[in-house]
Amino acid sequence: MNDTIIVTGGAGFIGTNFVRKCLDASGWRVLTLDKLTYAGHPENLAALADNPRHTFVEGDICDAALWRELLAEHAPRAVVNFAAESHVDRSIDGPGVFVQTNIVGVHTLLEAARAYHADLPDAARSDFRVLHVSTDEVFGSLERHDPAFSETTPYAPNSPYSASKAAADHLVRAYFHTYGLPVLTTNCSNNYGPYQFPEKLFPVIIGNALAGRALPIYGDGSNIRDWLFVEDHCEAILRVLQAGTPGETFNIGGNAERTNLEVVEAICAILDELVPDSPHRPHAQLVEFVTDRPGHDRRYAIDASKIARTLGWAPRHSFEQGLRETVAWYIDNQRWCEIVTRGNYQGQRLGLATGAR
Repeated sequence: MNDTIIVTGGAGFIGTNFVRKCLDASGWRVLTLDKLTYAGHPENLAALADNPRHTFVEGDICDAALWRELLAEHAPRAVVNFAAESHVDRSIDGPGVFVQTNIVGVHTLLEAARAYHADLPDAARSDFRVLHVSTDEVFGSLERHDPAFSETTPYAPNSPYSASKAAADHLVRAYFHTYGLPVLTTNCSNNYGPYQFPEKLFPVIIGNALAGRALPIYGDGSNIRDWLFVEDHCEAILRVLQAGTPGETFNIGGNAERTNLEVVEAICAILDELVPDSPHRPHAQLVEFVTDRPGHDRRYAIDASKIARTLGWAPRHSFEQGLRETVAWYIDNQRWCEIVTRGNYQGQRLGLATGAR
């Protein structure tokens, strides 16, 4: 075993940010494994092409033979799993691929890791970790005055996406209790920030506003999400990987509950300021309410007191700071949006202002 970690889904939104954070904040080598479906794009990692500590492998988390090859060749100290289908609307339209990637893929990873872990020398075996990145959506929906989700909140998924992630979480837990595989699970609130594929709330609203297109919001815009800046999330994952006790789960949140309408209005206000010559100012005039989607969860909220108490982590960015950085990044990287939505972009359905990842 050496100082290599394998990051699945590392060419996607959160994975890309984590790979960069890992290379900057540790001396580890990083092997990125990604299938490069529509939301994972090599352009996200282009700046790392000459980094001797980064290796990219195109492959499927469901490929058991590839797992055996990678684990044997690279002898990683850890595997961090971001690989997932994650868009709720897409899971409603076609749940099968969510079952395949989010459940079958995690099972394939766990089986490969179990065999690899069993053959390690004692010292390496005690150091090895599998960290599974999950979502607060597995806990279901909250009413406005309900307490936030904690690590002991019962699972109650309401969409095919969240059900597939819940199933994966249960598999990860079972492999710890049954086989002693040293796993960690994190359940995060809704992320935003650079490199998010342009079907999700923030890039959709920013892109549409700049182009003078309608800003679609489901229902009356009152659905509430706890928003987490992706850089803060990546720092939390790194902290859990380095200091978390195997078998533990950690909720990671941004302490920033906002309605979807509040988020859209805040984005528009920053665009009005940063793009003063836009012919579409004030951008909030572009807001358009549309028919709500089936089973739309009312509110998510994360109680992140456990990770704060046991590992000393708290988000460094306020919502206002993270939002400003995010809007500025998309203004400066419109070319990136054009590149990643070209060619292998599967489907034309962009996410409405739902709060979905």
